[in-house]
Amino acid sequence: MSLRDISFWIRSARADSMLAKIRHEQGSQQVFDRLYESLHDPWSTAVPYYRYQLRKYQIVISLLPLREYRRALDIGCGLGVLTRLLAPHAEQVLGVDVSQYAVDYAGRMSPGLSNVQYRQADLLKLDTIQDRQFDLVVAADMLYYLPSLSHQVLETARDQVMALLAPGGTLLLVNHYFFQFDRSSRLTREIHNCFRGATGLHLIREHRRPFYLVSVLERNTD
Repeated sequence: MSLRDISFWIRSARADSMLAKIRHEQGSQQVFDRLYESLHDPWSTAVPYYRYQLRKYQIVISLLPLREYRRALDIGCGLGVLTRLLAPHAEQVLGVDVSQYAVDYAGRMSPGLSNVQYRQADLLKLDTIQDRQFDLVVAADMLYYLPSLSHQVLETARDQVMALLAPGGTLLLVNHYFFQFDRSSRLTREIHNCFRGATGLHLIREHRRPFYLVSVLERNTD
């Protein structure tokens, strides 16, 4: 691990710590707006110096089945880095995030991408999205940030995602993972197991790296 990588993890830990401190004072949207206003890019997704996130997103996209997607949804899009990488792979891409600040900035960062749009939305209230369904849904590095995360909350999030995933559609889950050595990694395994246990979903591929876990799932056609 290089000094650059260590610096990246320190910055990410700082963002998580700040999020934990302010969460009890605000609602979900306000928490993340305040976080983005304070740190702008809390997890360094768009900082060129830190190549980790970009490399990870490129690998994640390479794991998608070789098919054409009509409509893709990126849940928890943040500043839209992964959303923009999805643009060549789908006719239409929608990025949603609970933070209006992040959504506004992502829109400004996406000039010339006519097939990409952004919208403010809460993961637990995705039924507010009128343009459904999607044949590709991506949830990367965000499910463990749900407020008061419990198995029931996780199942609610899963049901919201399932309602948006079209029959035969692909679901891509990506979360931090370090061989279950830390709490976040153990939570990642719980998240992925919850989705894998959904009726009508089956696992196509699992990809494990030292710092993240990818599950590619497909919804049955009937």
